[in-house]
Amino acid sequence: MDIFLPRIEICLSKIRENARILSELYGQNGISLMGVSKAVLGEPAIIEAMVQGGVKYIADSRLENIQKMKAAGIAAHFVLLRTSPSQAEAIVKAVDISLNSEIETLRKLSYHANADDKTHQVIVMVEMGDLREGVLPCDLSEFIREALTLTHINIAGIGCNLACHGGIKPDRKNMDNLSEQVNSLEREFQFGLGIISGGNSANYEWYKAAQDVGRINNLRLGESILLGCETVHRKAIPGLHTKAFQLFAEVIESKRKPSLPIGEICQDAFGRVPTFLDRGVHQRAILALGRQDVLVSGLKPNSALDILGASSDHMIIDSDRHNLQVGDEVSFNLDYGSLLTAMTSPFVRKEFINCSAAMAL
Repeated sequence: MDIFLPRIEICLSKIRENARILSELYGQNGISLMGVSKAVLGEPAIIEAMVQGGVKYIADSRLENIQKMKAAGIAAHFVLLRTSPSQAEAIVKAVDISLNSEIETLRKLSYHANADDKTHQVIVMVEMGDLREGVLPCDLSEFIREALTLTHINIAGIGCNLACHGGIKPDRKNMDNLSEQVNSLEREFQFGLGIISGGNSANYEWYKAAQDVGRINNLRLGESILLGCETVHRKAIPGLHTKAFQLFAEVIESKRKPSLPIGEICQDAFGRVPTFLDRGVHQRAILALGRQDVLVSGLKPNSALDILGASSDHMIIDSDRHNLQVGDEVSFNLDYGSLLTAMTSPFVRKEFINCSAAMAL
């Protein structure tokens, strides 16, 4: 007998089509794509769909995901987004390019590359205002000067990250600034930089408005490929599929209950004091899905249902407009955060669909 679990259905052909459309869109202006695989735990079936869609680089922040994809035979250039000195030896063995902002990490990479008789490729990240990773522009020249002394490191390019920690929007000003940084470095050091990685899925509006993309020739896209949207306003990108992933959960209780709890309210299971709106007696359903499975705040029901709350194991929904019965399924759209957690959870079954047949893993 099959054991029911919450499941996420993944349409591989939609992901492949999104990758193809985006590769062609950005490719018109010489911009290559790195498909970011971290939100799907480096799942080979999904990454193969990206590659089939024309993505040449696959980027992930977890070395383990890259090792898994390489073992599965994914044919791509692998880029590590988050580099740590303690992993330098393994990075040199498994990764083609890594993003870096600390000279001490480069020294360790160079040391292990020397031991492996390799030259490790790096993209130096520049701080452009978002205040996550990056060398400050005033320190960039000295950083590059020191990096060039490392015999087994090759500076493959320059990059920046925006619309992440600080939510800073990629725009003409900061993208032009990045291009100017590249031009200045090339003049000073008399070398060429091959990869100028200007950002991520938040760069769509900048790109559509830009008359000239300057030196930017690469973007790192995860959410646009997987969920079909840009990440400044989370608007759908025309022509892309926005429902390549759908989450399903089972109804395990359906009853009419008051909308106000009975008794003195104190902290809930997560240390917060909840508040409630008195809507009278309503039909409520409990789903076998909770915070241990998914980021509940990132879910949107596909039907006219309201999420009332969730504990670690249960989600409570107002189903007054739907006569849900025990055993019924409820489906949800996911945002990036809920996709990330659902794909990471061992309690959510993954089903890969080529829009005609499904294969459960």
